[in-house]
Amino acid sequence: MADFEQKVQIIQLPKFLDERGNLSFLESGKHIPFKIGRCYWIYDVPGGCLRGSHAFKTQQEFIVALSGSFDVVIHDGVEERRYSLSRSYYGLYLPPMHYRTLDNFSTNSLALVVSSAGFTEEDYIRDFDEFIREVRK
Repeated sequence: MADFEQKVQIIQLPKFLDERGNLSFLESGKHIPFKIGRCYWIYDVPGGCLRGSHAFKTQQEFIVALSGSFDVVIHDGVEERRYSLSRSYYGLYLPPMHYRTLDNFSTNSLALVVSSAGFTEEDYIRDFDEFIREVRK
């Protein structure tokens, strides 16, 4: 695995420009600091709706706006930050224990989420107050 800082960060992906259309990609351990366990995508989000609003105890994530734009609001237990994603060659890396909410979706936006593990409900913290209690332990 490549040497990555375990902090929230924007990571630029490879970008190959071509008159026939551009190409970007990602690889486990090379562009993201984990082995891919699951991928899912979020689309057709009605105006004003939020997605996410949870933290993971152990999972890591990498979020990319493949089309359109949206914001990812991150809370680390101390402060909140907002990241606007609108380019398919940039992604947001999230280590565990960061509460995140996706909002401000543009029309026809497509969010790709790559996770370090398959779905396990036990890894989710869905209540913000519970998240704050866990961070402060």
